[in-house]
Amino acid sequence: MNRVYNFSAGPSALPLPVLEEAQRDMICHGDSGMSVMEMSHRSGAYQAIIDECEASLRSLLNIPENYKVLFLQGGASSQFAMVPLNLFNGSKKADCVLTGLWAKKFYKEASRYGDVKVVGSSEDKTFSYIPKLDKSTFTPDADFFHITYNNTIYGTKFAELPDVGNVPLVADMSSSILSEPVDVSKFGIIYAGAQKNMAPAGLTVAIVREDLIGNAMDITPTMFNYATHAENGSMFNTPPTYTIYICSLVCKWLKELGGLEAMKAINVEKAALLYDYLDNSAMFNATVEAKEDRSLMNVPFVTGNDELNAKFIKEATAAGFVNLKGHRSVGGMRASIYNAMPVEGVKALVDFMKKFEADNK
Repeated sequence: MNRVYNFSAGPSALPLPVLEEAQRDMICHGDSGMSVMEMSHRSGAYQAIIDECEASLRSLLNIPENYKVLFLQGGASSQFAMVPLNLFNGSKKADCVLTGLWAKKFYKEASRYGDVKVVGSSEDKTFSYIPKLDKSTFTPDADFFHITYNNTIYGTKFAELPDVGNVPLVADMSSSILSEPVDVSKFGIIYAGAQKNMAPAGLTVAIVREDLIGNAMDITPTMFNYATHAENGSMFNTPPTYTIYICSLVCKWLKELGGLEAMKAINVEKAALLYDYLDNSAMFNATVEAKEDRSLMNVPFVTGNDELNAKFIKEATAAGFVNLKGHRSVGGMRASIYNAMPVEGVKALVDFMKKFEADNK
């Protein structure tokens, strides 16, 4: 059976060379005599794998030395509690921007532990834009400021970071990490679920500035304390070993591609192909009108007719373009064009959409 073009928002497609290398190593990794899935996380063979993964992430993202790279579990959703539990150690105040479902979930969870203030929201227009922020409304003594960098469901992205001064900026980068260069030094914490751009589901990566570690609230569970994992090299308990291995292979693939600058150029090309068609189509429309707010990773679009949307999704699936149905909260369609989606896949989708439009005038 031929592989399809998988536009899933997550778990999402993985690069074919990564899958092929994992396939070759499935039964026996190197000269270890066993699969990575069978290795003790305390073994020298596995330590080399996790060390390589961390080194590759540090190299790709140019992570400064005063940041810890933590390999965690629980998804980005666990970070909704982990961030406030570790950072609410001063004023117990925080600011956040509501730009979608996941930002709202962070706000709700973080508000259990301190005073979280909404300093901007785009909910009035179904999160279809990034709100303009007024720095004068920010909390000067906040323990942190939280943003969802890229909004998977609604297809928006922060083009500019808010000016938060000395307040630690915390970003959920689950759906955009490794898609382009970022200046890690501008953030206190970056966290990301791996299942969109890094690896299969099961791994969460947190990049945490060292001065933000070690002052967790007294009520913080041991497993939710960043210090627990930083002091034990992400080995306090058994980490998601195989997922970390795949993440290492993804990093290797990115480095061979030319790094994140090269990856960004490819992602810009893919997004331009799809957005240019949507902006000139008489049938399909991008739901994010403000071009400066558009995501490179997630492209929601609609026809304006629910029956036509359903017909398009059905015929696209039959043609090998799968997982194009939009999130249940917004409907329509969504093409997630993460790193692993080749340019050829986006070109093929656009050609199919053109034909569908011509056939359904």
